[in-house]
Amino acid sequence: MRLGLRLPQRLGVDLQHDLVEAARTAEAAGYASLWTYERLLFPETPAEPYAPPNVPWPETQRQAADPLAVLTAAAVATEQVRLGTSVLIAALHTPIQLAKTLATIDQISGGRMIAGIGTGWSTDELQATGATRADRGRFLDETLDVFDAVWGPDPVTFRSPRVVIDNASVLPKPVSKIPVMLGGGGSAKAVERIAKRADGWLPFLTTPGPAGAAELRARWDRIREMASEYGRDTSRMEMVVVGNVTFTDRPAGPDRSPFVGTLDQIMDDIHSAAEAGADELIVDLNLQDWFTSTRQMLETAVEIRERAAVS
Repeated sequence: MRLGLRLPQRLGVDLQHDLVEAARTAEAAGYASLWTYERLLFPETPAEPYAPPNVPWPETQRQAADPLAVLTAAAVATEQVRLGTSVLIAALHTPIQLAKTLATIDQISGGRMIAGIGTGWSTDELQATGATRADRGRFLDETLDVFDAVWGPDPVTFRSPRVVIDNASVLPKPVSKIPVMLGGGGSAKAVERIAKRADGWLPFLTTPGPAGAAELRARWDRIREMASEYGRDTSRMEMVVVGNVTFTDRPAGPDRSPFVGTLDQIMDDIHSAAEAGADELIVDLNLQDWFTSTRQMLETAVEIRERAAVS
């Protein structure tokens, strides 16, 4: 199983210097990919908690630098690592502009782009771009349709309720087909969308240990079974698990969430993701309050990579 690293975008990051340092350090350490996340704004009184039932929004996400700008910087600073979003929120973007930006980064990087995309959940973010929670699935499907159209041959003709392209060239094109990975999977409709349209899945491990690995493997097997029923080549589909790490000074108890605990417990969770059949795992250290500097974060990232390499 490969490891990827989420780049620093959070509050306190020196965007001028830290992004390049993080990208180069991760590539040198043997990380296979670099990832960004999307957080459009930070509401003072959010409509929904960060997680149920009443988890507050992490203060570190008061700033979340633009994910595509961050990946552009990483593309220039690296040579081999893949560059992914986990995830972009479809309803926050105009589809053709998003397709064009992703294709441009793919060209800059020499074909290393991965488009991770999802429906989103924050009412505050959605209403800032004129969308509603009811629009989320429809806008995601429309965005995927636009990707298919504008990344294909010119001239492009496409029509949907929001997008009209009439016999036009849309350039640049990606170097090759950009893999489109979908987050979510909590509803039957989301599972069907992943199986029918996605090149991969971006899930979370919901329970630590063998039980969590078995549950995630069963869900992934079901998605690939459905994809096969749609006539798709499932050997080309990837599962990339997202690990949002929070370290504790002492071992977390048996009811802990995955990727919460000591470094040894985090390594156990990485092993569980591998046991579930993950092709890759994203190590995300952006939520860790006590990383006072990007360099400290990178030292921990390198240690995780080294321990994973010998386990």
